[in-house]
Amino acid sequence: MSLTLEQVHRIAHLARIEIDEIEARRTLDQLNGIFGLIETMQAVDTQGVEPMAHAQELAQRLRPDCVTEDDQLAWRAAFQAIAPEAEAGLYLVPKVIE
Repeated sequence: MSLTLEQVHRIAHLARIEIDEIEARRTLDQLNGIFGLIETMQAVDTQGVEPMAHAQELAQRLRPDCVTEDDQLAWRAAFQAIAPEAEAGLYLVPKVIE
């Protein structure tokens, strides 16, 4: 697939971009180059290749999922002391759904 100069002018008009003849020709070459790259990539046989989440096989460094605070009840009490409303270890919030 390749574009024509008239199509580039039409795209520029639809995008409300003012483009002169030199820019239009340069843009035409760049867009046709992009379309050529896409055609080359689509020609590659990817049958049986699993999709990847990342281009490299990297492992996420994760910390262990464990409690690190010594006295959780003291921390909770300190945070709930400054909360507008708290009861029985829970934060009370206004009802927003009827």
